[in-house]
Amino acid sequence: MNPYLDDDLMTLGEHARRFAQGRVAPGFQERDRTRVLDRELMREMGEMGFIAPELPEKFGGQGMGSLAAGVIHEAIAAADLSISYINLLASLNGQILAAHGAPEVARPWLERLVQGEALLAIALTEPRGGSDAANLRLRVERVGDEYVINGEKTSISAADQADGVIVFGRTGTVQSGAHGVTALFVPTDVPGLTRSRFDCHGQRAIGRGSLFFENVRIPLNHRLGEENKGFVQVMQGFDFSRALIGLQVLAVARAALDESWEYAAQREAFGQPLTAFQGVSHPLADYDTQVTAARLMCLQALWLKDRDLPHSAEAAMCKWWAPKLAYDAIHQCLLTHGHGGYDRGIMEQRLRDVLGFQIGDGTAQIMKTIIARTRAGRGAVPV
Repeated sequence: MNPYLDDDLMTLGEHARRFAQGRVAPGFQERDRTRVLDRELMREMGEMGFIAPELPEKFGGQGMGSLAAGVIHEAIAAADLSISYINLLASLNGQILAAHGAPEVARPWLERLVQGEALLAIALTEPRGGSDAANLRLRVERVGDEYVINGEKTSISAADQADGVIVFGRTGTVQSGAHGVTALFVPTDVPGLTRSRFDCHGQRAIGRGSLFFENVRIPLNHRLGEENKGFVQVMQGFDFSRALIGLQVLAVARAALDESWEYAAQREAFGQPLTAFQGVSHPLADYDTQVTAARLMCLQALWLKDRDLPHSAEAAMCKWWAPKLAYDAIHQCLLTHGHGGYDRGIMEQRLRDVLGFQIGDGTAQIMKTIIARTRAGRGAVPV
């Protein structure tokens, strides 16, 4: 029994798991080696209805809710975290476009997104700072019926592969902080936009890199939300993605734990299976308990979102705890496998992949500040 998933959602999750094991898992290591995201696989995911199913039907979605997105997301992530970025970016950027985009701009892009024909990125971080997300320097100036963008964004997931990107830039004064930021939708084929790619430790198929804007001109109707209010309005969607990230990394940890239990039960030492030794079985039992509990917390956050109930603190809990827990759990699984786990292979790739989420999309320190502000009040936690 799961208090958050009904029979339909359980069936959906099983459907997604079969697809993930049959189509996504086989290319897991090859995509890490080549650093190439499989666009054909992305289109297949779209055809199966696995991309942003929570979007309204008028935008090509299925209106299924956040929990539906969650169960699909964790099924894909268990097979390949990089491929599950397709789901993560689609759900985050899709809801922003649907809620704040002009219909004539948003609708065609959302239809392509859901069909697996377009990959969207989100550009917030800048070279001078990441955690201080509202203190942006990328300049957006209104010139006639266009916005002109100049500056740099960095550490952007799918920077060199995305077809479009949601860009946060400064239209107000630097002193205005979050209240002088505007969000724009920018197709990546516009003149003046160039891109680079980093050689990251993990998540190599999706990649990370920088975006450089030199007099990039975007029509006014590509603005998302109100001018100077983009950060305040659009950033609310990050509660959704934080809960999804929790499920994403915990799915990887669960796959590692399941394999480690099987391995330890079959491998013998001193005439007994490894599971007979508490030094082996108890650490696995410890992490199995925590991963199970953390998953329920992530599902609870999505359950609250589907009911339009406050869930910022719960989402922040998912984002700081789950990536650290997943990394620690997979690390223990790698040690359980001995040199077989230490060799370059599935287990060490999982460890590399989940590590990035302790850095990107909001650090643990930022998430704990969000929790503190929710519990104690923003005035009691000003920084």
